[in-house]
Amino acid sequence: MSYGGYYGPSNENRGPNLRVIGAIIIAVISIAIYSFQTQVNPVTGKTQHIAMSPTEEKTLGLQAAPEMAAKMGGKIDPSRDPRARLVQAVGRRLVERSDASRSEYVDNYNFYLLNDPETINAFALPGGQVFITLGLMEKMTNEAQLAGVLGHEIGHVVGRHSAAQMAKGRLGQLLTLAVGVGASGGDDNGRRAQMAAAMVNQVSQLRFGRADESEADGFGLRYMAQAGYDPSAMLDVMRILKAASGGSRQPEFLATHPLPETRLREIESILAQEYPNGIPENLVKGVRLEGGQPVGR
Repeated sequence: MSYGGYYGPSNENRGPNLRVIGAIIIAVISIAIYSFQTQVNPVTGKTQHIAMSPTEEKTLGLQAAPEMAAKMGGKIDPSRDPRARLVQAVGRRLVERSDASRSEYVDNYNFYLLNDPETINAFALPGGQVFITLGLMEKMTNEAQLAGVLGHEIGHVVGRHSAAQMAKGRLGQLLTLAVGVGASGGDDNGRRAQMAAAMVNQVSQLRFGRADESEADGFGLRYMAQAGYDPSAMLDVMRILKAASGGSRQPEFLATHPLPETRLREIESILAQEYPNGIPENLVKGVRLEGGQPVGR
């Protein structure tokens, strides 16, 4: 009985210790890899944690673009539709006449109008693939509003937000794995610990996403003005998004984007600082749009 009493507890104690050691090793290696994977953004000057090169971003974006487009109605042919041609023209103007031309993606940008009239959205893939849905395009009343949306998405590309999010997501997954390894033991406590870690990782990623959105708004305003567009048109874009939300009041800390009201206030603050005497007359709204169709061009 004395031998049984001795060996039983000893074996039970070894298992948890080995699991904890394994979890610590996974966590330390994951954090070390993330910490050392840094690159300086040539446009912003910021040091970012990024796990891929600009060339890899371009390749990934180009590979993913056809699938992403197919999921949202497919790309509208610019040779047949003036709306798609306008999207291309405004996108290229923003890149060529702004600080975005200093990025490593300058020759890799493509701008697509997606044949999805129901979804109000725009997004960018790593490396310069930029999309806007027909649903959002049809809500706009002038070219400058389109420039605001595309400038925002160009800002995501220049800021390398997708690549940075992927690096953070990979770190979060590995740390969640480490918690699961350390807490595993076949009981509910271990499973709950892993679920809690996964939730913390998800919420932390949402926070970073909101910061990226605010930074992209700042880029968009700058690129609009540099390309000759009235940056106050971005306020109209926020009002369009606010109306499209249908009055939904999802808690902001659980949203992937800042609420339109928040972005409106931030944009108003930036415009007041940059243009205390009002928007210069040389910054224009561009052609008028009706149902997304350019009028007078």
